[in-house]
Amino acid sequence: MRALLASPLGFLIGLSLGALGGGGSILAVPVLVYAAGQDPKAATATSLLLVGSAALVGMGTHWRAGRVRVGTGIAFGLTGIAGSLAGSALNHRLDPDMLLLGFAGLVVVAAWRILTGCPTCTNIGETRELHDSPGTTLTLTRRGIDTRTVLIVLVAGTAVGFLTGLFGVGGGFVIVPALALGLKLPMPQAIGTSLLVIAINSAVALTTRLATTTIDWHITLPFTVAAIAGVLSGGKVADRLDPERSLRWFAGLLVAVAAYTAIRAGTALAAP
Repeated sequence: MRALLASPLGFLIGLSLGALGGGGSILAVPVLVYAAGQDPKAATATSLLLVGSAALVGMGTHWRAGRVRVGTGIAFGLTGIAGSLAGSALNHRLDPDMLLLGFAGLVVVAAWRILTGCPTCTNIGETRELHDSPGTTLTLTRRGIDTRTVLIVLVAGTAVGFLTGLFGVGGGFVIVPALALGLKLPMPQAIGTSLLVIAINSAVALTTRLATTTIDWHITLPFTVAAIAGVLSGGKVADRLDPERSLRWFAGLLVAVAAYTAIRAGTALAAP
């Protein structure tokens, strides 16, 4: 029954992800826990597969347009391995309800970033940045590597890896500013390269989970396949939506989901 329920839920999440942008994937964990009945730790593992797959699908367009700095993305992704391993280890040890309580706070942050037009959180934010920013094609100029750059990559990469390992999220709202402000990449290249970083972090965290968490593939695979189908369909739906109004409604939905998750997790923690 849960496997049958996972497919339509996955499609709906993918539809929101494709129509509105990256923030849609953050709904995966609470939906899998409270609707499909997955354990919170298993749900974050399923979310990793969805986030990584969606990043690879989304990266295709940026790759063809020359907006993916492969070397930079791989270097950034590799620095996140330690954080991803630490986040996955904490996920394994943390009380499931405490994990959900922390996740609820992250959902609120995602809602705020969606309303502020984070380029990797919404399609409309990304479209505006690609239209307004120069440097939409790949440049091969050499950049000096100094101590400041190394520290930015290490700190941001570790932080993003930790969030991915702990909560099963992509962390684009951290990656893009680090690439654009810290490494001085043009915004279009920062957006495209961030998807490569997300894919690497998700793969590392998911590989770690396979050794410590039992993944119910009867739920995970139908959910992910349906979600990717939803992502591809969502791009067509996006043209028919009022973007500003849709984002406000979606941000409101995220806040409601966060409140519900916090109340359920807090009640469970307070119970004797």
